Amino acid sequence: MTARTLVVLRHAKAVHTSGLADRERPLTEVGERDALKVGAALAGMDLTPDLVLCSPSVRTRQTADLALPGADILIEPAIYEAYPDELLTLIRRSDPEVGTLVLVGHNPGVQELVTQLTAVDGDGFPPGAFAVIEVDGEWAGLDTGRGIARWNPRKH
Repeated sequence: MTARTLVVLRHAKAVHTSGLADRERPLTEVGERDALKVGAALAGMDLTPDLVLCSPSVRTRQTADLALPGADILIEPAIYEAYPDELLTLIRRSDPEVGTLVLVGHNPGVQELVTQLTAVDGDGFPPGAFAVIEVDGEWAGLDTGRGIARWNPRKH
């Protein structure tokens, strides 16, 4: 079996401005800095994505662009407001040639996805948090409890 790596990333901190649609909320300055830190952390782990699946919201796109410059980013509308099962379905559709996949999304979906895949329950998944999950076998076969958490910010 071929080991694959899934990185589940929650967007960094976004502004809260009345009158601005939720999908249009950009990152704060802190959020921009945090997204760059995520990129540095992933680079330090030698994790270069083959594919990034990203929600269409402004804050997730900005997080992906800052954290993963030059990566192949696919905007996937279904990620916005997705439940964990919907996120898992998207991951399962990934090309078998993809070795490292990054999913950039929103809570509660991303936190619940990490919990389902790894059976590791944490006490939160703050903006800019990410988990690195080792997956044995094909993406198509990924299921609840089949991932191994290799790095999870909720434990540090």
